[in-house]
Order: sequence, then structure tokens, then C-alpha cells
Amino acid sequence: MYKKLFIPGPVPVHPDILAAMATPMIGHRMKEYAELHGRVTSRLKQVLLTQSKVFLATSSAFGVMEGAIRNLVGKRCANFCNGAFSDKWHDVTLRCGKQADAIRFEWGRPVTPEAVEKALSTGNYDSMTLIHNETSTGVMSPLREIADVMRSFPDVMFIVDTVSSMSALKIPVDALGIDSCIFGVQKAFALPPGLTVFTASERALRRAAAMEGRGYYFDYLEFDASDAKDNTPSTPCISQIYAMDRQLERMFAEGLETRWERHRDLAGYVRGWLTSRGFELFPDAGYESLTLTCARNTRGVDLAVLKKRLAEAGFAFDDGYGKIKGQTFRIAHMGDMTKNDLDDLFSAIIAIMPELA
Repeated sequence: MYKKLFIPGPVPVHPDILAAMATPMIGHRMKEYAELHGRVTSRLKQVLLTQSKVFLATSSAFGVMEGAIRNLVGKRCANFCNGAFSDKWHDVTLRCGKQADAIRFEWGRPVTPEAVEKALSTGNYDSMTLIHNETSTGVMSPLREIADVMRSFPDVMFIVDTVSSMSALKIPVDALGIDSCIFGVQKAFALPPGLTVFTASERALRRAAAMEGRGYYFDYLEFDASDAKDNTPSTPCISQIYAMDRQLERMFAEGLETRWERHRDLAGYVRGWLTSRGFELFPDAGYESLTLTCARNTRGVDLAVLKKRLAEAGFAFDDGYGKIKGQTFRIAHMGDMTKNDLDDLFSAIIAIMPELA
């Protein structure tokens, strides 16, 4: 049974995108692929507001997150952790054999610019990782303010995961000074999973060139050499890239400003619906995600039963994640979603729980 997805990802995929994935196959070393690749990366630079290199990787985002560690961490990395996925990035850093420290925040709280400045002022680090929008908690850390702090530390690589935020709001990669910006496509881009996009500044490429043991599959220099030919080092997920090409057309037709405003409106709509029915938001006030809302289960709902009943009605709904499972739940509102989509979900919830009407 097909379920309409309101989980933190993947999210629903428009029929136009699925149709684009059925485009007849081409060889990845043919000129037709180079034309497709060049068109997609050029448009992505407009979305990311960057002149940095933009690379396409056939992988989940965590593959490239590991690649960033292998390419850019030399002396020691500061992993800023305020949820399950930032905790995992710290674990990945250690598994890559790198020296690293986790600068931890209570779940529900953002990474703060003050904490970034305090940690980096020790002089212990040549790189840092930050998850902009922590999907496990629905917390969006203040990227612009953190970027302002990073200007005082030009020798520290600024590595940012925007997996669940890119394209939902304006993230000007160059103006923020991000050395490597990483995101998957199954969240706000509303594509099927399997393709990851990442950037590399000139500083990042210089750091990678001096790094031993950076591997092959995610070697930034291999990507850079292939990019000069509008290509990838290894066989790319061509059908996914056709999908990205079509979605970028749709995004520009909608208008980026309109898209960003739609995501702001949807976030406010979901928050308002939940708080008006007695649910508290999990994140600290002012740091709520624009792509998914994480709420406390303050009404003591049996979330397992609700999830099961919604599934029977054709909706995928998600409980909390990790150590806050059962205490929280999450509703996605990103990609190509509209208020009508959310109203369908809310109507289904009310049919199960009439007391929420």
C-alpha cells in the first residue's frame, strides 16, 4: 500500500520527477552526459549562491560526510553535536582515524556562535563540522551567526551538513564562507535518495591536496579533475541526475524566493496546528526547523498506535528519534508539499483522535 510520506525523509516525489528518471539511459562518458552534468551543476550553483566547485556523488549524504573528514581534517576536528546525526558524524570522524572532540549541547538546543568561538579559540582544531538542521530534534542552528564567528578562524575548515535545509531557505554558501557544504536530495529537494551534492572551496581543495589517506571514492581532487570535463570519477546515478535536472527546472519556475517563503509558511502552519492543540515544540524557541517540526508528546498520545492507524489510512508518520523516541514526534513539511497535503494528514489524525479537532 502506498503511503503519503510525512516522515523526515524521503518525502513525496512529484510525478514529473519520476517520469524524468525513466529517460532512456546514456553512457556516462558520452557528450550527452557531460551536457546534462554541466547544466545541473551550473543550476545548483545558482541555488547555493556559490562559485565554489559543486560535485555530484552517488551516495547517501553520510558517504560524503565521511569523505569530508578524510579530505579536510588534519590536526584535529571539532564536531558540534546537538542531536543523533551530529553525534554520528563525531563517531564517523573517530572511525576515520582522526583526532576529534565532540562539543555537545542538550538535545533540543542549537549550536551557538559563542560555543563555536570558545572551542576554536583554543587553537586545537583545523576543521569543524556542523549540522545546520538536526533532523532528529527539529533544531535549526543559527548558521549566519556561526559563519560570522568562523571568519576569525580562516585556517579552520568550515564543513556544514545542510541535508535537510538546502533549498528550503536561502543558504549563500560563498557569503557564509563554507568550505564544504553537503546535502542529500531526498528531503527539501524532494528527489528519491541516492544522490548527494557537495561543494569544495579553493581552500578545501588546497587542504585536500596536502592530505594523506583521503581515499579514492570521495577524493576531492578526483572530483575536481572530473568536474573539469563535466563528469564524475566513478559511474554516476544518471537517472537521479535526470531527476535533479527536472527538479531544478521546476524550482526555478516556482522561483527560489517563493519556494523559501512557502517553506516558512508551512513551518508556521504546522507549529500553529500543534501548539493550538496542546503540544509543545521540542526545540528552543526561535530555533525551530523550517523543514520538519519536532513536538513533545505533552498530551500523552500512544504514538505507536497513532503511527499504526495512520499507516492503515495511507499516511507515514514518524515518532521521535533515538533517546527521545516516544517523548516526541516529527512531521515533515518540505520539498513540494503544500498546505493541502498537511490538511490531509491533520484530517486523518483528527479522524483517529477526535479530541484534537
